[in-house]
Amino acid sequence: MAQPTPPQETTEHLDEPRMSRRQIALAILALSVGGFAVGVTEFAIMGLQREAVADLFGEINEQTNAQGGMLVTFYALGVVIGAPVLSLLGAKRERKSWALFLLALFAGAHVFSYFAPTFESMLLGRFLSGLPHGAYFATAALMAAHMAGPAKRARAIAVVLSGIAIANLTGVPVVTAIGQAFGWRWMFAAVALIAVLTMLAVWVYAPRQQAPRGASMRGELSGLANQRLWVGIALAMVGFSGMFAIYSYISHITVEVTGLGEGVLPWVVFIFGFGMVVGNFVGGWASDKSVLGTVLVAIALVATFMLIFGLVAHIPWLMVLLLFLIGSSASCLGPSMQTHLIDTAPKAPQLAASFHHSAFNAANAMGAMMGAGVIAAGWGYRAPAFAGATTAVLGLVITLYAIYLTKRAGEKV
Repeated sequence: MAQPTPPQETTEHLDEPRMSRRQIALAILALSVGGFAVGVTEFAIMGLQREAVADLFGEINEQTNAQGGMLVTFYALGVVIGAPVLSLLGAKRERKSWALFLLALFAGAHVFSYFAPTFESMLLGRFLSGLPHGAYFATAALMAAHMAGPAKRARAIAVVLSGIAIANLTGVPVVTAIGQAFGWRWMFAAVALIAVLTMLAVWVYAPRQQAPRGASMRGELSGLANQRLWVGIALAMVGFSGMFAIYSYISHITVEVTGLGEGVLPWVVFIFGFGMVVGNFVGGWASDKSVLGTVLVAIALVATFMLIFGLVAHIPWLMVLLLFLIGSSASCLGPSMQTHLIDTAPKAPQLAASFHHSAFNAANAMGAMMGAGVIAAGWGYRAPAFAGATTAVLGLVITLYAIYLTKRAGEKV
């Protein structure tokens, strides 16, 4: 069976100087620090949602908690809109300078959020913060894949994406604890600082990398006429949404269902983050062997673990264990889905790579709204887990169709 066509950037730029393994490792590590900043802002707000709701609304109840979920949703909407738009604008640009611009935009939006006085202005700040998210990851992933070469591209992409997972393991618990102790808005100051440090690291270690010869906005758009790409986007949206239905309300589940104190929340998000780190690297390793095979196994595990989570969330040790398993199995999808989308549109690598993050954050928004809907309906804080398990089963069906399309195209699954 034929191998999938690698993205153009792994075979282009033959005039670029060769890099040592150490240089490549440092460059990819620098790019991953940006993912760390993104992971902190995307997930720490979930652990600090009770503090944010209390500050912005003056009271905590099911209605204000549901509104607080919009802080997650508006960030995700920013990613959904910003990823394709900014990726198109950057299609012809030198990638290092474009990555630095996106990081500067990201840092500035967090400064705005820190000073936002009202709930509405905070929603705007979250939206602006999300705009550069997907375009940065698309640029960083393509730079890493190009430097690593076709045989190790999924693992290189996994390292870039690992910033999000490691943020959940270390940054999110620390920022959650700081926010609980000194004020939840300090999260935005911390992320802005990390973004500036990332800019310095990328500027020092990452090489300049021109876009593929002949790259253009028109070329990127023409590459979107591909059924497999859109099936992959739908798969990513549906496959990830269940995880966010749970995690968007993890602070409320921990306190209201499991009966643990708020002081335990940093440890709860630490366990979830540890699962994400494990799943991310396992997913990168497995995806270099079989991209869609990894997706199939991972999404089946997500459905199973979420169903069990809903049943046993009142038992502390089982809730924590299932949260780890959900985080690890869902994170396996990250490198595999990013690689799959690049494979489906080799003539539009920048845009295809960005759609992974649009889809991921559309899933974030869908999951948060789905969780808010079942909670507002009075079904309780366990309901998001059952709703998420249902969407994961739907994702399993879409995965089987994606496998069928890939085999029909004569490419490796």
